[in-house]
Amino acid sequence: MQKRTSNSLTLFSIIAIVSSFVLSCDVQPPLPYGPLPTPSQVAWQQMEMNMFCHFGPNTFSGNEWGDGTEAEDLFAPTQLDCHQWVAVAQQAGMKGIILTAKHHDGFCLWPNPCSQHTVAQSSWRNGKGDVLKELSNACHEGQLAFGIYISPWDRNDPTYGTPEYNQQFLATLSSAHDHYGPIFEQWFDGANGEGPNGKKQTYDWEKFNNLVLEKHPQALIFSDIGPGCRWVGNESGAAGRTCWSTLDIDGFTPGAGAPSTDTLNQGNRNGTHWIPAETDVSIRDGWFYRPSEHPKSLKTLLRIYYTSVGRNSLLLLNVPPDTRGLIPAEDSIRLVELRKALNDIFAQNLLLRGTFISEHARGRRFGTSHLTDQDYNTYYATREGQTNDLIEVSFTQPVTFNRVVLQEYIPLGQRIERFHIEILDNDGKWKTVATETTVGYKRIVILPTLTTNGIRIFIDQSRACPVLSEMGLYYDKYLTDSEVSNL
Repeated sequence: MQKRTSNSLTLFSIIAIVSSFVLSCDVQPPLPYGPLPTPSQVAWQQMEMNMFCHFGPNTFSGNEWGDGTEAEDLFAPTQLDCHQWVAVAQQAGMKGIILTAKHHDGFCLWPNPCSQHTVAQSSWRNGKGDVLKELSNACHEGQLAFGIYISPWDRNDPTYGTPEYNQQFLATLSSAHDHYGPIFEQWFDGANGEGPNGKKQTYDWEKFNNLVLEKHPQALIFSDIGPGCRWVGNESGAAGRTCWSTLDIDGFTPGAGAPSTDTLNQGNRNGTHWIPAETDVSIRDGWFYRPSEHPKSLKTLLRIYYTSVGRNSLLLLNVPPDTRGLIPAEDSIRLVELRKALNDIFAQNLLLRGTFISEHARGRRFGTSHLTDQDYNTYYATREGQTNDLIEVSFTQPVTFNRVVLQEYIPLGQRIERFHIEILDNDGKWKTVATETTVGYKRIVILPTLTTNGIRIFIDQSRACPVLSEMGLYYDKYLTDSEVSNL
């Protein structure tokens, strides 16, 4: 009799476990919330860091903005090697390169048939040179994405400031997009100054955008208001500590008609469109190469990484080629140092040593195991309607860390509005060590160096049930606590 009872209980336990597992597997995924990114925008955000290359007549004149009267022969790189640019970007862990194909001076780095101010009119390579072709080919061979900056302001074109110019600019866009694709990002500067006739242009942004998307439907268009991604509102390398990927754009235009820089920096909580921030900053003081300037320090670049990628933004780091047409060795060396530091810092997720407990997990299918599985497409979620949560991790041995990484699964929308972090102190009491707002694709919380046996992440307020793809604890030995105390 005892034996039968034991077998019955064992069978009952097995049935209960299997039933629990089946029910867990039947749990439905969270419903999408609010404006959502396109697959191209998700892939773009996952790039995290790309290279900007300002290159043109200004490289040789030392000016930041040319006036359009420069002789075409001024552009004369002696050793142009776009494969070297790609190699440097690869070593830095960058996923794409965007080139200033035409800056405000109007000079085109490709033989644009719509202009008489191009490489075709220069003596460089007997007028047969084509920087766009060389870089697009090098990017393709190196499996990097290729993008172009084409300024609508043209200080050389005689039709600028007249109705005819918009058609001229559309033809210029077509010339670039027809021959050098695929193009992953079209960068539009909102600058709008006077042309040769002393007049400013009224840009037809709708036609410009439509042409780009007709040629390359998956391309992201950068401007103050997107539609693919937006300017972060400064050139110092810092997204807002609160940074929404959503933005209100109705009634605004790029340039003078853009939202305020504070709005661009933070986004809009109730924004109607998904237009994430891109943080553009130069490795040197200026955008174009000058021999008198030198790259920023490793510590400065690390801080920029934390305030851009670590604040729900993509970092577009400008690395200007010199008059040879090569990226200088000191810039290349600094980028290799940056990549090594980032690899070191984020090599070991200390949460893998811990045991997780969550208050409101949606079920095993969306449980805490997905927070450290290094698969962005799996995620933890709470039950539908549960907009706050507590995730606790305990350790059998103390861990020492100073960086906390959180990532939302953005294909379902940006949700988290406010969270805080607690650690278990030496007296066995919970102590708040950080209070923050948004998360988005990636949030890196900067903390003083801490040692603890336990950590809690409280999601205090979320617009819908929180959906977290990854979570991590890391230790940065490169920056002292005092060097990041103001971040």
